[in-house]
Amino acid sequence: MKRKLRSLYLTFLLDERCIKLRRFMFELRRMLTLKKRTVSVFLQLDDPYSYLLSYYLEAAMQRYQHKVQFRFYLCQALGGEFMPQPGMLAEYALQDSKLLARELSVPFLDVGDTPAVEFRRPLLDFLATEHEEEDFPETFIKALSLYWRGDAEGVSRLLGHPGGGADETNVLVGKNQLLLRKMGHYSCATMHYGGEWYWGVDRLHYLTRMLDRMKLNRFKEPAPELASMIEAMKFKLPAAAPAAARELPPLEMFYSFRSPYSYIALKRVYAIAQAFGLRLDVRPVLPMVMRGASLPRSKLLYIVKDANREAIRRKVPFGKIADPVGDGAERCIAAFYYAKGEKRHYDFLLEAGKAIFSEAIDVSTDEGMQIVAERSGLFWPDLQKAMQDEGWRDHAKQNREVLTETGHWGVPVFKIGDQVFWGQDRDWLLARKIEDMCHGGEGIVI
Repeated sequence: MKRKLRSLYLTFLLDERCIKLRRFMFELRRMLTLKKRTVSVFLQLDDPYSYLLSYYLEAAMQRYQHKVQFRFYLCQALGGEFMPQPGMLAEYALQDSKLLARELSVPFLDVGDTPAVEFRRPLLDFLATEHEEEDFPETFIKALSLYWRGDAEGVSRLLGHPGGGADETNVLVGKNQLLLRKMGHYSCATMHYGGEWYWGVDRLHYLTRMLDRMKLNRFKEPAPELASMIEAMKFKLPAAAPAAARELPPLEMFYSFRSPYSYIALKRVYAIAQAFGLRLDVRPVLPMVMRGASLPRSKLLYIVKDANREAIRRKVPFGKIADPVGDGAERCIAAFYYAKGEKRHYDFLLEAGKAIFSEAIDVSTDEGMQIVAERSGLFWPDLQKAMQDEGWRDHAKQNREVLTETGHWGVPVFKIGDQVFWGQDRDWLLARKIEDMCHGGEGIVI
């Protein structure tokens, strides 16, 4: 009953009419209370994603100057249940940010080989003393830039005078963490406006387009920096598979039937594999909450809302959800391996995803799974029998172990050779890496 009620609640939240009503009511309250339009920005000094975001925020602030106030908060991401593998995340974030920075032509560790970590504490104390100054956003952006370009000399010059004490800094960061959590998020490199959250450079375009629709852009056109970023994230697939692709290893995708991002990524990953003539090996794993992790309510809500707008952008059916956690996820994995034996596993993945995330079909029931089976071209009596076989558990366990070896725990994860990408919004980097592997280069720029 709890699972069904949660599914109904999420479906209600994602209804287009509900979204429009929430936005309308927010703007109405704002006008009635004479409050300024304010974008709250939570940044973390030693988080590379915060730096990448800050690089583009300066251009955004100029675009909406005098009409939108950007308020910066010196913060630290929430730990514990919100970050199940902080060590893995920090290591991946650095590698991922290096790739992003190179593709987006953002200076990154171009002055030094490592961040100016010896200045981390002094910089934090300095920023804490500056946080109430009018030019704090510009100061914070400069500090992030110097830190992540590895410019130790620049940091030393910026500091100029000693900052406050560590106690004052810790109090400020803790206060901002509480605000972050109260407002409904858990991570830094995030922006908030009107009850909606936007994470990193990958989601900045959602915020700027919304502000543009509200006619708040004083230049009447997107900032060139923002436009070039969006253009850089586009990719074209080859009309015919390159001959060199025949020598490439298979493309692996770690997948969860409860992950909306996994479902949203499916068609694009299929298209990439087909365009390059690659074998695609999908490796299902149990949902994180069935692997011992917890999923706080605020994190669940952000993921679902964010996945909804990603699905709309990619034209993927989405919005009516029947949470498959528990029996539904287990039955889907068992059915997947049966479908794989029938060479219908790609069809099954697509139809199961559409049923779960677009039609609120409960795959934990025979009635729901039979609908998916028939749409996938599977013979229901045989599938019904196959779902009684517990052999899928060994496959799922092995998939989880391999996923952990890649340095990841969440999905979707894409692996080709030694290169690993996490998240549906890294498909453009995946395509460029494959293109590069076909030509034997080390870069990934087409």
